[in-house]
Amino acid sequence: MAGLLAAAGVTLIPNASAADNPFERGPAPSAASIAAASGPFATSQVTVSSLSASGFGGGTIYFPTSTSAGTFGGVAIAPGFTAGRSSMAWLGPRLASQGFVVFNIDTITRSDQPSSRGRQLLAALDFLVDRSSVRDRVDPDRLAVIGHSMGGGGALEAATTRPELQATIPMTPWNLTKNFSRVQVPTLVIGAENDTIASVRTHSKPFFDSFSPTLDKAYLELNGASHFAPNVPNTTIASFSISWLKRFVDNDLRYEQFLCPAPGASRQISEYQDSCPHSS
Repeated sequence: MAGLLAAAGVTLIPNASAADNPFERGPAPSAASIAAASGPFATSQVTVSSLSASGFGGGTIYFPTSTSAGTFGGVAIAPGFTAGRSSMAWLGPRLASQGFVVFNIDTITRSDQPSSRGRQLLAALDFLVDRSSVRDRVDPDRLAVIGHSMGGGGALEAATTRPELQATIPMTPWNLTKNFSRVQVPTLVIGAENDTIASVRTHSKPFFDSFSPTLDKAYLELNGASHFAPNVPNTTIASFSISWLKRFVDNDLRYEQFLCPAPGASRQISEYQDSCPHSS
């Protein structure tokens, strides 16, 4: 990642004062810190049974153990078709260790379609802020959704339904709906060059191209990757997801450097587009 940033001519931004941004969490970032398997916050986790969930299938909440930094942004993650939350389990603690409360959910059934998965993501966020045992750690005004495959299509549906979300990241997303021009939520679409299930030509790119010209948006295509790239630890996915969430959920301008200027093609990235500069 450091080499990629250097090649793109990125200049690190000095640490800004937390007084300038009350949502800033953690020390000044670096290429190494966003690529690390674990961030600056120690984390804990709690399981939510499907019996106590309403509108989704239960899941696991990962959260910073200490409350000394204040509240954190909340993120819900949905899996893909036929998959359970274990397929995205690597990402939950990784994001939580960077300063987020992350709810990695199961869907009600494993065959639920994107529209249903979108509703379930929103139900999970509502549970997180209203009923969960860690609700006092979550800022209800700073929420985001992530999903893989049909869960990614669901993340786009959720963003369409609830424009007050702060960010969404659909990963190798699948959805029969191609026009998401109504989305007002800053969106990072992550596609995979060799995806044969939700090809970038028929899914990720049409989704991205349908967005409003004024939307804060980015398109990241993983070089040589398959549809299932988000199901295993992936430094490129993690680095850009952390940067996107920090930039838009926490409004942390220190992370803008990892998104703009757009990096060129590399061993990890076959294509990247971004609406730089982002609105402040």
